[in-house]
Amino acid sequence: MKKIAEHISLDGIDKAILRVLMDNARTPVQEIARQLNLSGSAVHQRIKKLEDANLILGSCLKLNPSSLGYTTTAYIGVYLDKAMRNPEAVSQLKKIPEVVECHYTTGNWSILIKILCKNNEHLMQLLNHNIQSIEGVSRTETFISLHQQIDRQINI
Repeated sequence: MKKIAEHISLDGIDKAILRVLMDNARTPVQEIARQLNLSGSAVHQRIKKLEDANLILGSCLKLNPSSLGYTTTAYIGVYLDKAMRNPEAVSQLKKIPEVVECHYTTGNWSILIKILCKNNEHLMQLLNHNIQSIEGVSRTETFISLHQQIDRQINI
């Protein structure tokens, strides 16, 4: 694996390890080693190098929001009255647990957020009392996701 101009060059073994971990991040190193016909220490060293190169940013457990009662997903374009209000607006958005993503964008919106809500009433409450009340937010534009059709990581 070589780091070239901020990009990482992966060999076939690196890619194979990553594919196994992307499928199931909890796969034991010894199981990966067995699948790839390598030693456990070789797999462990390669994973460590991938982590050190910031290619692997961590691993996490993925919850099913609808099983927890969060059945409405919405994307909200947030218009700010001044671009300089971005840091404070983001600071306030971080305090809203239902905000699961926040992006600084080009185009009409200053910020694009993704929120998970229990239902449309919950969404309306968050918009009216939490998001639109943030100082500097001039207005919002909301898109409700009817169904997520693709959920994947970048292909390696």
